[in-house]
Amino acid sequence: MADGFRVDLDALTRASDGVRDTVEAMARKKVADIDCPADAFGHDRLSGVVREFCDRWDVGVANLSDDGAEIASRLSHSVEVYRRTDEAARAHLHGLLVRPGGEDPAAE
Repeated sequence: MADGFRVDLDALTRASDGVRDTVEAMARKKVADIDCPADAFGHDRLSGVVREFCDRWDVGVANLSDDGAEIASRLSHSVEVYRRTDEAARAHLHGLLVRPGGEDPAAE
């Protein structure tokens, strides 16, 4: 491979889709679903500990979901910008190659 900078747009797209799919899966299965009535634990203290854990964990998952959605959005935007830039460069070079005539821009 030649030296230089290269971006795998398909890999960026797959990463964005994967993060988005994970965030959507987390939205479908809430941590709060783990919590159940206190009498199901058979012990008041254990019930309280599980409820507190679920409450804290739910906040953490919400923060991770927000961050994941932002990451997916930025990855998608990066792919879009790379593609537009690549197309603009391709169109510019094509315009130079099919120019009908005139002076050679590289000649002194």
